[in-house]
Amino acid sequence: MATAIDPRLIAALHPRTVRHGALGDERAAPHIVFQTSTLAALLDGAYDGDLTIGELRAHGDLGLGTFQALDGEMVVLDGEVWRARVDGSIAPVPDDERTPFAVVTPFAPEVTIAVDRELSHEQLLAFVEQHAPAADGALALRFDGRLAAVHARSVAPQQRPYRPLMEVAAELRDFMLPATDGSLVGFRFPQGAEGVELPGFHLHAITADRSRGGHVLSASAGPGVLRIATLTTLHMELPPGIELPAPPADPAAARAQAAALDRLERD
Repeated sequence: MATAIDPRLIAALHPRTVRHGALGDERAAPHIVFQTSTLAALLDGAYDGDLTIGELRAHGDLGLGTFQALDGEMVVLDGEVWRARVDGSIAPVPDDERTPFAVVTPFAPEVTIAVDRELSHEQLLAFVEQHAPAADGALALRFDGRLAAVHARSVAPQQRPYRPLMEVAAELRDFMLPATDGSLVGFRFPQGAEGVELPGFHLHAITADRSRGGHVLSASAGPGVLRIATLTTLHMELPPGIELPAPPADPAAARAQAAALDRLERD
């Protein structure tokens, strides 16, 4: 294993890296999260992937990500892969399409708990924290029920030469999903995941009728059912030319980068 990974992430998730040709050695198993590429590579404009959606589905049935050329937001639910386009519409994705960045897990929840009323975004995340099996570790989560108000966004496909993601961010489109039944899926990663993944919560939404969805900026949800699974191992497939990011040497620069990324993902 490369030593570039932050020791805090090693302690929390026991990462392992693999190249595409060795994927046959990887097996989908509970509590393993599988990822292709790194967030740092996506930020740098690495929007071409070598992993197909069919290969991705072999490693998990719940997750999120994006598609070749940054063409929309990915929602993986019950083993099916959906694309949320820039207008919030949803469509299924064929197995031969590719992804430059995605995170999936074979979802095996240890916690299943009813949400008996509508919760604001902050209340929902606090509810997850309250009932999480691991206080500081990595989690996969799924909420099914009423989506009262979801502020979401997506991105249009990019053209070569690809620009860095922070430049593309100015063109991201946000929209409101209608109040309806649906699902929220995603992850909570620990501090120390910077560059590899987004620390904190990362959620995507999809409506029950599979007509709308996107990356969640904020969501009021409930009543419904929340399911939570702990994640203990991270397997990363690194496409050609992609390496593990080194921890930033300058603490001030690291804080500035983290703040910019937080605004990109949550504002």
